[in-house]
Amino acid sequence: MKKNLLIIGFVWPEPKSSAAGGRMMQLIEVFQNNGYQITFASPCAKSDNAFNLESIGVSQISIVLNNASFDVFIKKLKPDVVLFDRFMMEEQFGWRVAEQCPDALRILDTEDLHGLRKGRQQAFKDGKVFNESYLFSDIAKREIASIYRSDLSLIISEAEMDILKRQFKVDEALLLYLPFMLNSISEEDIETLPKFESRNHFITIGNFLHEPNYNGVLYLKETIWPLIRKQLPKAELHIYGAYASQKVNQLHNEKQGFLIKGFVRDVNEVMRKARVCLAPIRFGAGLKGKLIDAMQNGTPCVTTSVGAEGIFGNLEPNGFVEDHPELFANNAIKLFQKEAIWKSKQKHGFEIINLRFNNTKYQKKFLNVITETTEKLNQHRLNNFTGQILQHHTLQSTKFMSKWIEEKNKD
Repeated sequence: MKKNLLIIGFVWPEPKSSAAGGRMMQLIEVFQNNGYQITFASPCAKSDNAFNLESIGVSQISIVLNNASFDVFIKKLKPDVVLFDRFMMEEQFGWRVAEQCPDALRILDTEDLHGLRKGRQQAFKDGKVFNESYLFSDIAKREIASIYRSDLSLIISEAEMDILKRQFKVDEALLLYLPFMLNSISEEDIETLPKFESRNHFITIGNFLHEPNYNGVLYLKETIWPLIRKQLPKAELHIYGAYASQKVNQLHNEKQGFLIKGFVRDVNEVMRKARVCLAPIRFGAGLKGKLIDAMQNGTPCVTTSVGAEGIFGNLEPNGFVEDHPELFANNAIKLFQKEAIWKSKQKHGFEIINLRFNNTKYQKKFLNVITETTEKLNQHRLNNFTGQILQHHTLQSTKFMSKWIEEKNKD
């Protein structure tokens, strides 16, 4: 008999718009490869960019916040595993899952640590150095509580694993390091990619609804791109991303070679035409999808220490990691002009994909942990007494708040 997986999505997956969408599709693939029947449910409205999950055999269901109809739905579905897409979905629906399907394995996919990203963003706005006073925020308290209430949390970055274990003292038994799971790049794949001389221009890409991406484009416009254009007056920067608003589009300037291109259906097509990828990210968390896209397409990068976090490990980067704007610009120019350096950095990118994001290795690891945790679920939960405490109080507070909202909505 097929096992049942319910995914409760914060949004409907948009793999062509965001790294988070790509990540969700990778997780779906793991479960499909292991014979699960999958239902994807979300309270979010669908956009035109949403992937049609029905086309790959995944059921799509719209659910409602603060409504007992979800209880009826999940009791009938009887999932073996429930995957929450980000902690906000665990907050909303976790207590209902625990109440209606107590034996279901509850997995939280954090995507990135929201508390870390928001804390860094606030420190940046304040013009201060990020420290624990920014890390230990109200969002972090909610997120860590969600991790404790879940049986297993998927952590995309080694840096975030370290923060959770060292600074938040979360038991490692509740965490699983699971980065992007990617197909290996073969020599044949490499041969099909455009060579140095066939490529031109600089590129950056990212969903503009994501504040770190917009901030990075603004930083390019105001500070880094003028430094590059001073030395390369004919250079162009092609900027791609979904949901470009008026404030993004008004940055477009053909005379400066600063070109807002907007949404692109095939990131690989535009990435492999570019010679250098720029990712001057000043705050954020998780793994940066644009760097992964660049490495897969043989496009060396210049990024910041925040952008590089969790990507390269002990391996040489596929370009340069630099926080100072003038050095950032100089390294971008060096990559653009010097073929030998470019080829060397490109090679590092292929090695990083193959050694650090191996699809087969991490799929197997994930499935093994699911099996082990499911077999010892009662003991696993007994060992997590903090989680039991939080689950108890959540059932009291969140449950009655939700029921109050539900009653109020009937008026």
